[in-house]
Amino acid sequence: MEKSPRTLNRLLAAAAFLASAIVMQTAAQASEQPAMEQNEHAVRSGYAPVNGLRIYFEIHGTANPTQPPLVLLHGGGDTIETSFGQILPALAAERQVIAFEQQGYGHTADIADRPFSFEQSADDTAALLEHLHIEKADLFGFSNGGTIALQVAIRHPQAVRKLVLASALVTRDGAYPWLWDAMAKARLENMPQELQEAYLKVAPRPENLRLFHDKAARRMRDFKDIPADTIRSIAAPTLVVIGDADVIRPEHAVEMFRLLPHAQLAVLPGTDHMQVTARVEWLVPMIRGFLDTRSAP
Repeated sequence: MEKSPRTLNRLLAAAAFLASAIVMQTAAQASEQPAMEQNEHAVRSGYAPVNGLRIYFEIHGTANPTQPPLVLLHGGGDTIETSFGQILPALAAERQVIAFEQQGYGHTADIADRPFSFEQSADDTAALLEHLHIEKADLFGFSNGGTIALQVAIRHPQAVRKLVLASALVTRDGAYPWLWDAMAKARLENMPQELQEAYLKVAPRPENLRLFHDKAARRMRDFKDIPADTIRSIAAPTLVVIGDADVIRPEHAVEMFRLLPHAQLAVLPGTDHMQVTARVEWLVPMIRGFLDTRSAP
C-alpha cells in the first residue's frame, strides 16, 4: 500500500501518538466566568476541577432520561475538534454528547511533573463523570482514546454501559512494526502542522507544545500490553471499529473482537487512521444502532 510523502508523514507523526472548533474559549476567559456557560450554538462548555486538573469539557445536545450520554475520548496529539469535529454534530443530533480534553491537551492545562498515562486518563474520565453527576455513560474512544476507554471499563466498570473503540490498541504487536520505529524517532518537528496549530490555538500555555509532544510520545514508547484475561473481564458490550488501512492491524481488531465477551466488529474499507472518525455516513448509523439496541442479559 503506497502513500504520498505528505500522507505518510502525517500518518507517521500522528501514529506516534496513535491519532494523532466546535466551541472554543480561552482559559483566561474561563477563569473569570462560571464553571459552565451557554454559547450561541447551544453548546455548554466549562472547566471541571478533577484530580488536580481543570479539565475542559463540552456538552452537546439534550439529555434524554432513556439514554445515557455518549462521552468522546480523543486521540493522541488531538483536540476535540481534530478527533471528532466532523462526526460530533451528527452524534449530538439524537443524544447528549460530552467531549473533553485530557491532561495537557487542548484547553486543559498540564501538570508538568505528572506523566501522561492511560490509567491516569481513565481515572480522570471517571472523576469527570462523577463531577457531572453522571452515574453511567457510553464511551466512544478514538486511537489513544480507545485505549483509555478500555481502561475506564477495567478500572471503573460501574461507570460504563457500552463502548465504541475506534483504532484502539491493546498490545504492542497490534500495531505495525513501523509504528514503533517511528516512535523511537518521534520529534516535535514531525508532528503534523495541523495538530500543532490546533494545540497553539487553544492551549492555556502554548509555550508547552514541545513538553506536550514529548510526554505524549513517551506514553506510547512505554506502552504496556493489556492482558488477555483483563480484556475478557470487560462486561460492557463493545463495538470495535478499524480502518482497513489503519496503523492498527486488522488482525488486532479481530483479536479484540474475539476476546471481548460482548463485541461487534466493523472494518471500514478504504480508510486509514486519520480518516476513521471522518467516515460519518458509515459510522453514525453503526454507532446509533449499536447504542440503541437493547443488550441481551
